[in-house]
Amino acid sequence: MLLDKNVRELSQNKEKSYAGSLLVAHPNMLDPNFRRAVLFLSAHTPDDGALGVILNRPLEKRVSEVVSEAPLNALDKVPVFFGGPVGRDRLIFASLEWKSGEGLKLNHNVDMDEANKQIGKNPGSVRAFIGYAGWGAGQLEAEMKQNAWVIRKPDRATMKLDRLPRLWFDIMSGLGPWFKLLAAAPDDPSLN
Repeated sequence: MLLDKNVRELSQNKEKSYAGSLLVAHPNMLDPNFRRAVLFLSAHTPDDGALGVILNRPLEKRVSEVVSEAPLNALDKVPVFFGGPVGRDRLIFASLEWKSGEGLKLNHNVDMDEANKQIGKNPGSVRAFIGYAGWGAGQLEAEMKQNAWVIRKPDRATMKLDRLPRLWFDIMSGLGPWFKLLAAAPDDPSLN
């Protein structure tokens, strides 16, 4: 089973970093912050913990609707996502960059000037998040042992804005019939 493989890999290599990976909530995840969430882990070490943002929770708002005190220039039309339960009182800009041989990199805490420059070079490379997700040392590893998450590698198609709202269902469907069945189940089985 895929989840057992993830746990075996984790126990075989205690220093394994999941930075650069997608963290996909298992269908049995009940925590409302992460239910059916797909996160990108931008940083992770077993000793320091992990940091990431939820990719598939668009807030149906643009930056211009949540920021009014500064000139936004090209940032005014950037979509805003719920990034996680930590720091929900802040809007953070992040730049996405595909690095040859390394995969996707996400730079948190990009200031407005740098974000505007980045949009000029690559219009789809900047995202805005309200909040982020964080784990303390060993916390993510413990959750992995409980099969709370599935690890996947991102691809360019994963990051297309129009695909993000269905991303969790698409990933679950691709893991096989059992996960597809679990993903299609209603939150409240009595409604079925």
